[in-house]
Parts: sequence; structure tokens; C-alpha cells
Amino acid sequence: MSNPGEAETWPLGEIHGVTVGDVFADRSALAAAGVHREGQAGITGTAARGAESIVLSGGYADIDDGDTIVYTGHGGQNAAKKQVENQTFLARGNAALKTSMIKLTPVRVIRGRGKTKERNAHIHNPPPSGYRYDGLYFVDDCYYEEVDGFRLCRFRLSKAPQVDVIATPPDVLLESEEWHSELPAGNKNPGKRAFEGSRVVRSVELANEVKALHDHTCQACGNRLEVSGRGYAEGAHIRALGGGHDGPDEPDNMLCLCPNCHVLFDYGALIVEKDYSVFRNGQPIGKLRTKPGHPIRDEHLEYHRQRYAEQPS
Repeated sequence: MSNPGEAETWPLGEIHGVTVGDVFADRSALAAAGVHREGQAGITGTAARGAESIVLSGGYADIDDGDTIVYTGHGGQNAAKKQVENQTFLARGNAALKTSMIKLTPVRVIRGRGKTKERNAHIHNPPPSGYRYDGLYFVDDCYYEEVDGFRLCRFRLSKAPQVDVIATPPDVLLESEEWHSELPAGNKNPGKRAFEGSRVVRSVELANEVKALHDHTCQACGNRLEVSGRGYAEGAHIRALGGGHDGPDEPDNMLCLCPNCHVLFDYGALIVEKDYSVFRNGQPIGKLRTKPGHPIRDEHLEYHRQRYAEQPS
């Protein structure tokens, strides 16, 4: 990876003068154009700022369907590119992609030709030579998955509509996350875009009943929010309904959480252990609050732990 101490002046989003489909002879040409600044690593970026770009070149068992990608993070391989250790989201490149998911910042995707016919099978429409810039993608989800006995960091990305993305000009990039007075201009008249696709049907009645049973009090932290004299909480599915999780929309797969704990739970920063101990960013905060009439299926909590909990090294 690049020197962590260097100024973060490389842009997120599109690169001026580079268009989708442009092909570069090698990694040096990618770096010279500002598309991907790493000589060998497949991910460039930092945990604080997010990921700038990734390269798919067949080095890991990625799943590449074109508009959607399941990208494998880095780490745990030996010199022969054989997986010998677990990966972790604490590694710099993996942490950068997780930040991109949280901040909703786009990531440049570059596809290489791979080194063998077998590796090319993991790459959608690989270029005949060199590296091809294939546009911006958003990180929709990240999770752990066991492959051949090792935990790998997986990232699900989807292609971003070009009309929705505004590049960050190099002259306004920040070198840190300190406050700066100049904010992006934004868009006075944002357009609307029709959406076509499948949408998971959720039972609003079920969520409302679960929240009412808990008197809109968060099962994780115990906070109860009030808006105009009314309690407010959110019904959080333990095993998500969509995105390949295929969880059921049933009471034993739902928690009553405050908005903060809901976000933390969905991003894996809030974990419920087998004994219902609740950990927030690795620190214990108490026990999960339960109510008679609302059983929680342990296998759903186990699914959540396996996908998101860090394991001791």
C-alpha cells in the first residue's frame, strides 16, 4: 500500500479525462492517469477516507457478474497467493472499502485480464490485455464468509448510475477529516430517477407490534425516543431480508432498536453474543432486553455474528 503518512490528495469518483472503457497497459499507466495508485495491491484508500479504487485481476475468488460484484478483500495469502490465514476488516484496504459503504462514496472499478484461464473465469468480460476502467460502483454490504476453512472479507458492490455521481475536484479534496468552511455546491434542482426492480415486501404491522410490545424501548441500549409525545423505534431484522441474506419477516428475526443501534447492528458494530451480552464496537454495554411473547431465534443471531463479528487473533 502507499505510505500512510502521505497527503490524501487523490480524488474519489471519476477522474478528469478518463472515460469508462479506457484501457491501460499496466499498473504504472493506471497510476499515471490517477485511476489506481497502487503498484500491486488491489485496493487503494484509507479507513478514514474510504476506498478510491479496486482492481479485479483473478487473484482472489471474486464473483463478477458485471453490474454486481462480490469482491474479496486482501490479506492472509502467502507468496504463492495461497490463503493461509483469516482476513480481517481491520486491514487497511478492507477498512477503506467498509468506510465507502458507510459514507456511500463511489469506488472506481478496474478489470484486468488475469493470469490464467481459470482466473479469467472470475472476471466479467476481461480485457484482452492490460487493465480496463469500468466505472463507479457503490459498496452495498460487507461481511465475513468462510471459504476453504478461512474467513474472508467479502464486499458486495453494484454499478452506480453515471447521472447520479458527481466527481470530487482535486482542488477541494481534504487531507484529513478536519472541518473546512468550503462545502460542495450541491444541486439546487436535483433530478428524479425512476426505479425498476424487485423490492422485498415487509410487514409494517409486524414491526409495529414488536415495537409496541417493547414500548418503543431499544432492546440493546435501553433508550426510548419520543417524538411529539409518541415513542419512536425501528424494527430491525437480525438476518436481513434481501441482499442474499434471505431472512424471514417473522417476529423471531426482529429486534426493537433505536435508530443508532439499528445502524450499528446493520454494519456489524453492534453484536449480540450467545448469552445475549451486547457489544458495541467491541465494548460491552449490557444484556439484550427481552419480553415474554417475543422469542428470538438464536440461529439468526449466530448468522449475524458469523458474518460481522471480529474474531480474536
